[in-house]
Amino acid sequence: MQRELGSFPLPPVHRIKLTNAGFVTVEDLKGVKPVELSKEISVTKEEALEILQAVHHTPDISNPTNNATPRTTTAFDMLKDEDSQQCIITFSERLDDVLGGGVPLTKITEFCGAPGVGKTQLSLQLSVDVQIPESFGGLGGEAVYIDTEGSFIVDRLIDIAKATVAHCQQISTAENNRDQLEAMAGFSVEDILSKVHYFRCHDYVQLIATVHLLPEFLKDHSKVKLVVVDSIAFHFRHDFEDMSLRTRLLNGLAQSLIRLATDYSLAVVLTNQMTTRFSRDRSGQSHLVPALGESWGHASTVRVILYWENDQRYARLYKSPFRQEATIPYQITTGGIRDIQVPTTATEQPRKKQKVNDV
Repeated sequence: MQRELGSFPLPPVHRIKLTNAGFVTVEDLKGVKPVELSKEISVTKEEALEILQAVHHTPDISNPTNNATPRTTTAFDMLKDEDSQQCIITFSERLDDVLGGGVPLTKITEFCGAPGVGKTQLSLQLSVDVQIPESFGGLGGEAVYIDTEGSFIVDRLIDIAKATVAHCQQISTAENNRDQLEAMAGFSVEDILSKVHYFRCHDYVQLIATVHLLPEFLKDHSKVKLVVVDSIAFHFRHDFEDMSLRTRLLNGLAQSLIRLATDYSLAVVLTNQMTTRFSRDRSGQSHLVPALGESWGHASTVRVILYWENDQRYARLYKSPFRQEATIPYQITTGGIRDIQVPTTATEQPRKKQKVNDV
């Protein structure tokens, strides 16, 4: 039996408009986008968004079979889950070490930085790396890429995919591993491109609607292990006179992304821009901070600041519940994100080759 919309915590005026337009149960709103709903019931797009948020994310406590009651677990089980947590490598071994093995699944990881520092490059790299076959130590997954700025470039994705395929091919040939050789048959540039699911969002309404509809998409694409939003700040930094509305929308968006990460055991990667903050004292000094304010800083589990210093790119782990703060240099090559290569002296012994991280 479908739950009626009248049982949701909606304003009376919205309930009346929904009923008059023929929207009676949850099923009636399935697949309806905010823009469509706003036209159907004559409300603003923001109000339509809040209606859909309330309907899709309010548990039905009258149904004992639903998930309204939180699942009970123990601290020991949580520890085991953390120890067995899988990660997506970045192809920078030093960055992976700082992150604890790579970008973790079931978490939100946010990369903040100024334009040109490599946020989109890192997002493209991860979209390829999540697909590395399991025989190479990868996840064999797929990626969802939500582009808000129009910075997604297929040719750049092809460059990174070619370098990754060539690297894995070299490993499989050198080790003559049958599983790896068989896996390479389904790990080509064309295969990689076909497993990056691209969404272009031109405003914040489309962004929120896309995120809210992702659970339905993920039911049909169970191999998705990465959701990228590049960038989260773009549509929220301008044209917002009502800052309380912006805060509510961002909080709702953050909760939706957290649920995606935990319910579907995938990594959520957000890129964020930087903004200038001036000191409150009389010094008038300024410094760059991540955009969207301090409250948004609590949305991500892991936050990494990317920045330039003396013509060199650096990544600083700013926030993590399980790793210490650290800073490492990195570079962007034709093949993607890589470590800064340090010349080997005559007395140094070469490191033992690892599976995928060594480039």
